[in-house]
Amino acid sequence: MLIGEVSARSGISVRMLRHYDKVGLVSPTGRTHGGYRQYADADVRRLFQVEGLRSLGLSLQQVAHVLDDLAFDPGPMVERMIERTRARLTQEEELLRGLLQVRAGEPAAWTDVLRTIALVRGLRAGDPSARQRLVLGLTGALDDDVAPLTEAALAEPDPNVSGALHWALARTGDTAVPALAEALGSPDAARRRQAVVALEKIGSPRALGTLAEATGHADAFVRGRAALARGARGDADAVPALVALVVEGREDVDAADALGVLAARHGCTGDVVREVAAALAHAPVEARRRLTAALAEVPGREADDVLVTLVEDPDRGVALTARALLRTRPGRGTAR
Repeated sequence: MLIGEVSARSGISVRMLRHYDKVGLVSPTGRTHGGYRQYADADVRRLFQVEGLRSLGLSLQQVAHVLDDLAFDPGPMVERMIERTRARLTQEEELLRGLLQVRAGEPAAWTDVLRTIALVRGLRAGDPSARQRLVLGLTGALDDDVAPLTEAALAEPDPNVSGALHWALARTGDTAVPALAEALGSPDAARRRQAVVALEKIGSPRALGTLAEATGHADAFVRGRAALARGARGDADAVPALVALVVEGREDVDAADALGVLAARHGCTGDVVREVAAALAHAPVEARRRLTAALAEVPGREADDVLVTLVEDPDRGVALTARALLRTRPGRGTAR
């Protein structure tokens, strides 16, 4: 085949075919009767080998080395190609995230686009102090900046910068809540944790309600904080989960406070005492001590009766805690 026919069939430009010939990579080896050079079948096969290797990102020099060295080990080169491809994908993903954040701000003019891009770049600065200063220096309405601020808050590893970002999100009201709710389902545990803390910092009824709906979450951290949110809202169905937190020793102080609030302010004394008493019957010693202490803020005779029985508990820590609490109860100056 002459060069024009090869170009037409392969889709490779005549200019590129001539360049391959010039550098000695693929040269036509045949001749027509008229003396014109033409591509033999072997030349065409080599041409497609070249194009295949180039599609993997190899330079022409590397392609020539691979094709001419029969003992060539492709392993190391493939590894380098994989690393370069991963780096390129990371850059593309960062660019995509940035563009999505710009679009989420619904820019009306190029000035809006440039401002959002500047904010995104600033939030990715390598120095945590620089990121914190940027966030604390934001003024005016931040509604147009919610998308980049939310994404930054979900990805921020520095606690001081996280605090500044949560403060900024709280200034936008409930605008960030949908994105934070979506982040609760992230496969990344750190991202889920940041979403929980951000919702708590926003602290609005909608934010806390969103968190409270996650009581069945597979992540124990999310599930525990959701129970605390339900308790803060006065939901009696949070009592079993809160008692479980006390037993586990996870968020136990906050859980005990929430149980006290449910009992004292929301009429859940009976539910709280029954759950605590049931847990006391089979919990290990350290958990039983925490459960006894959790009755400190639970008013009423039902709680008193449980404490009276605990005064005779075989564990000295439980007994001493129960005795001390009874001394502080209204109408009970001393305990046996």
